[in-house]
Amino acid sequence: MTVTPVAERPVDQRGSTTIPAAVVARIAAQAASEVPRVGSAAGGLLGLGARRDFESAPTAECDLYGRAAVLRLDVGIAFPLPLAEVLGALRRHVTARVTQLTGLDVSRLDVTVSWLHPSDTARRLS
Repeated sequence: MTVTPVAERPVDQRGSTTIPAAVVARIAAQAASEVPRVGSAAGGLLGLGARRDFESAPTAECDLYGRAAVLRLDVGIAFPLPLAEVLGALRRHVTARVTQLTGLDVSRLDVTVSWLHPSDTARRLS
């Protein structure tokens, strides 16, 4: 009996790879943290224990439906900036990275902006 190594078998006979939704969410959170001027979620309860910074990855959740990923991000953004441009860059980057790293299609990406970080320039103008 001859056994064919897995690498030499046709792709459809090699088995399957399963990526849990939690792993896809972590990849999305990391990808979001790579976008300039995007920070972690506010967190905390009634403002207590809130962590608002640009050093931590945003919060992400994922649901998988076959090969389609539905993602939800909770982020903070530096302000004043054109929010539509920042969010557009965020969506493009996260979608591309999740697809590149997992092979899944991002069918939906919802973003919640839970806080804005005023820049020093905005404070001086007030």
